Amino acid sequence: MLNCYVHSDRESVGACVGCGKFICQECCTEVNGKVYCKSCIQNKLNEQEEGGKDWLLALLLSIFLGGLGIHRFYVGKIGTGILQLITFGGCGIWALIDIILIATGKFTDSNGNLLQKR
Repeated sequence: MLNCYVHSDRESVGACVGCGKFICQECCTEVNGKVYCKSCIQNKLNEQEEGGKDWLLALLLSIFLGGLGIHRFYVGKIGTGILQLITFGGCGIWALIDIILIATGKFTDSNGNLLQKR
């Protein structure tokens, strides 16, 4: 087993989901069954405090430009945005599914955060 990247004399309990570094029991924080180091959990909290991507803007982008995948670029999902762009939103089906997911509040940004209703 590998040792903690902070405390080199301690055995790690797992790898941080955010950065991949191995961490000991003292350094880890578990959230929804996932292990994070203190640095990554602080970054995640800061992102939530700053607010995620706007739900209404994502919904409007998906309705009017969903076939081009612009809403996916907006939330940071660049790879799938490119796929939607070259497939015209999966011939409209994928774009329609995204509209439904955004409208029902189930769509997340590239960090896994739900879109913020303001």
